[in-house]
Amino acid sequence: MNNTFKRKEVKFLLTKDQQKNFMKAISQNIESDQFGEYTICNIYYDTPDARLIRRSIEKPIYKEKMRLRSYGKADDDTKVFVELKKKYDGVVYKRRIAMPMGEARDYVAGDSCRNGQIEDEINYFMEMYQGISPAMYIAYDRMAYFVTEDPELRITFDDNILWRDEDINLSSEVYGNSILEKDQCIMEIKCAGAMPLWLVKALAENKIYKTSFSKYGKAYLQKIS
Repeated sequence: MNNTFKRKEVKFLLTKDQQKNFMKAISQNIESDQFGEYTICNIYYDTPDARLIRRSIEKPIYKEKMRLRSYGKADDDTKVFVELKKKYDGVVYKRRIAMPMGEARDYVAGDSCRNGQIEDEINYFMEMYQGISPAMYIAYDRMAYFVTEDPELRITFDDNILWRDEDINLSSEVYGNSILEKDQCIMEIKCAGAMPLWLVKALAENKIYKTSFSKYGKAYLQKIS
């Protein structure tokens, strides 16, 4: 499994009708990934004054964040990912390391140390943002596809996006406050280069336009509103 990524992630806010028509238009060019539909659970880390998300909302040319991710509800033995995600001038750089959740919880709390190139980046991040701790739980259901002619080009649909700022634990049930309307979903196109013309055409014909959307950002704005 790849632990480093460099790509563009273009986001779109769709209605379910747009999603249905768009999928019909591109169905001959895509395949479902090996996991099909699954639930992603995240814990986002931030400083006590929410410095990371407040800066992200300002849409700077460079921003970064750290999260702990599991696929579904986790226990201490479940493999989870500690992820460091950076975005510079529209390009996303992601580093992640996998470990059992019990070990990951100790690691991000500063109670254990790991060595390696990615670990060094994460360690530096945690040292830079002193006092970071679990700030938000966000979970959602995802359907993922890859383009047959270019498996590195992926298309994902996220819905049932839920957040909470209490019981921030990957071992708890999936519940929380909804970010989207019932008839909405978020689509992401993840690509290293330009999109193929058939994909651009399908977006235009269905009046699907890119948008700026941060799940953590939307949840934080709901929290403080």
